[in-house]
Amino acid sequence: MDQEFHNVRRLPPYVFAEVDALKIPARAAGEDIIDLAMGNPDRPTPQHIVDKLIETVADPRTHRYSNSRGIPGLRKAHAHYYMRRFGVEIDPDSENIVTLGSKEGLANLASAISAPGDVMLVPNPSYPIHPFGFIMSGASVRNIPITPDQTFFEALERAVKHSVPKPTALILNYPNNPTAQLANLEFYEQVVDFCRFHGIWILSDLAYSEIYYNETQPPSVLQVKGAKDVAIEFTSMSKTYNMPGWRIGFAAGNKKLVGALTRIKSYLDYGAFTPVQVAAIAALNGPQDRVEEIRQTYKERRDVLINGLAAAGWDIPSPEAGMFAWAPIPEKFAHLGSLEFSKQLLREAKVAVAPGVGFGEHGNSHVRIGLVENTQRLRQAIRNIKVFLNS
Repeated sequence: MDQEFHNVRRLPPYVFAEVDALKIPARAAGEDIIDLAMGNPDRPTPQHIVDKLIETVADPRTHRYSNSRGIPGLRKAHAHYYMRRFGVEIDPDSENIVTLGSKEGLANLASAISAPGDVMLVPNPSYPIHPFGFIMSGASVRNIPITPDQTFFEALERAVKHSVPKPTALILNYPNNPTAQLANLEFYEQVVDFCRFHGIWILSDLAYSEIYYNETQPPSVLQVKGAKDVAIEFTSMSKTYNMPGWRIGFAAGNKKLVGALTRIKSYLDYGAFTPVQVAAIAALNGPQDRVEEIRQTYKERRDVLINGLAAAGWDIPSPEAGMFAWAPIPEKFAHLGSLEFSKQLLREAKVAVAPGVGFGEHGNSHVRIGLVENTQRLRQAIRNIKVFLNS
């Protein structure tokens, strides 16, 4: 049968797969490819977290089905994190839920609150699940700017005025992936006021809350008075504790949204493996010195990359948070666009980066470079890129 499925038909070809199609055979041929494309932390998970997993998995009682909402101890630990970090009180029984990473939570909530024809407001460029979670659920996406300034609010006003039906939800993501932009509490206050007035849900992705390089910590939208009336926020263990493959994330905030996600998940999964959840408790409640160590590792890598590429003739804004640099394509290569530039960089410099167009058409003038290799490998990448830029 050659019939196309409706939801699959709505998804464009995955741009990042085109870079992978070059990367995989190059490696198979013995080429040394420095992979800075995927946001995949390369350092090991802190040992005390691994030890707790091993200890717990030895108990056969933990091998049974878990709880799709997350075990109570982990929901309490996450609530304690919000109080400790943001001064926000979260009810672990009604205002948070454990997800299989923030990506799964965002996708399942999108399916819970979307109906065909609904309008959702999503920044462009954006992490792919932000728009495509809604698109796979039949909704329509209206793009807005990513910059947290007056242009953002002007776009919101136009969206409310000209969208039929009125927008259902708004995606926020700061520190932003891919652009690394930050938002302050004053911005969140304005967004919450706007969305409360117009009856628009806020879905905030705060996956990079602990990867920051200045004294000012990225805030949570839930710090705003009245935010729980309209907002839910997704966080993740992946970057904070070097736990990407463990697939543990959270959603916290508005009870109705948490309840909708809880109901959807009750039909789809039994939650993460219990020993993984117990280990996540050890991460949240245990010593946090490794979090600072992880943060400093990315900061050192950022400085090596930005300074090295500047010396090579490629000026890139230094990110204040996150684990990526959002790099404008050098002027003499700008006509290529981000996908072809990424392919040339892979073929000629043996460095893989993520083409900006994979995050939306407004990202086509940039590539995303991950801080996911050690400083020695980054310096090798810089040397390779310098030769490529001057060739």
